[in-house]
Amino acid sequence: MLLSPTGRRILRDRPRLTSTTLDIPRLRSLPSNTLGYAYAEWLDREGVSPDTRAQVRYIDDEECAYVMQRYRECHDFYHALVGLPVFREGEVALKAFEYANTGLPMTGLAVFSALTLKKKEWERFWQIYGPWAVRNGLQAKDVINVYWEEELEKDIDELRTRLGIEKPPDLRAIRQMEREARKRAKEAEERAKGTAV
Repeated sequence: MLLSPTGRRILRDRPRLTSTTLDIPRLRSLPSNTLGYAYAEWLDREGVSPDTRAQVRYIDDEECAYVMQRYRECHDFYHALVGLPVFREGEVALKAFEYANTGLPMTGLAVFSALTLKKKEWERFWQIYGPWAVRNGLQAKDVINVYWEEELEKDIDELRTRLGIEKPPDLRAIRQMEREARKRAKEAEERAKGTAV
């Protein structure tokens, strides 16, 4: 952060990302193509709040503690920016992106939770979301240096382009299509059993 003019400003200003500082009702009223609207919509869809991030403890250095707090509070902006949901599969993909982008060891350790994914989730991670995370994390500008509060009214697609981030395939849509395909297959199997009797 010290190498970036914006990162240095964030360190100097020490803004916080909370429901009070962000005015979520106002964000909901922004145009649908803005980062602020996408963020508020993502919070609503996922049923989370910016206030759910735990306070950093066990870090004595005040500046380092702030950086870790800022990282925690920015995490949901990363989710909203790329559209990944909060369930485990989306979290693992986002942690892989964060590790490739920030190099924070704890994000790298979180990627090991991919070992607990179900078979289909594991396959999707290695075929789609893992490669996306590594490619985008390495090519993107440092997301910890984004002054999110100043980007809320900006076009989210333009912001992705400026940061060098491509949106991954919609994980919720993929899972929904797979559920529907399984349901149709089961119904067809039951119909076939019914006609065989």
